Amino acid sequence: MLSGSYTEAGDRGRVCVSPGDVVFHGAYESHRNDVSLSGADVLVVPWHGGIPSSLGRIDDVDAVVRAFEKGVDAAARAIAQAVTCTTLAPMDWPDRLADAIRCDPFLHLETWAERHGLRPETVSRGFRKAYGVTAVAYRARIRTLRALDAMASSRSLVQIAADCGFSDQAHLTRSFSALTDASPSAWRRRLARS
Repeated sequence: MLSGSYTEAGDRGRVCVSPGDVVFHGAYESHRNDVSLSGADVLVVPWHGGIPSSLGRIDDVDAVVRAFEKGVDAAARAIAQAVTCTTLAPMDWPDRLADAIRCDPFLHLETWAERHGLRPETVSRGFRKAYGVTAVAYRARIRTLRALDAMASSRSLVQIAADCGFSDQAHLTRSFSALTDASPSAWRRRLARS
């Protein structure tokens, strides 16, 4: 982030982004940005390494901009050398719910709401307002991302479906295909070839 500010809500949580912040995104991750009235200048650099964290901080943003003038790869190297990874701190209950969903793909949303003194309708509306999707849709997406990560393992698709919170392999296949435009079997064949 070069200047301005925005709030980003996505698959790894919600954060207020300000100058010097670095937000990392993995493949197939989605997010929603609520940009402040003052706007935001953002430098987007493809990241080819592993995702070290959801959020990082750079003290000298101008050094990254100067590196970017030499090319995208130079900017990525400058970020990798200068970034200090930080953790997301929950802002309020929608963030705590998102964190609980990421930790437990089997989370029963009504039970969570009751435990936190909230009505299920309040949870649905409040979560949608913060994240742009309902908690049910968010949980389904998190399950699918977990399954995507598990495709490189030797576990069967039936086992991956069960481990990730899907009712059966067909449910996994529908969700996975909607995200990647490929079936889990085709994805595994592609991984085997690479």
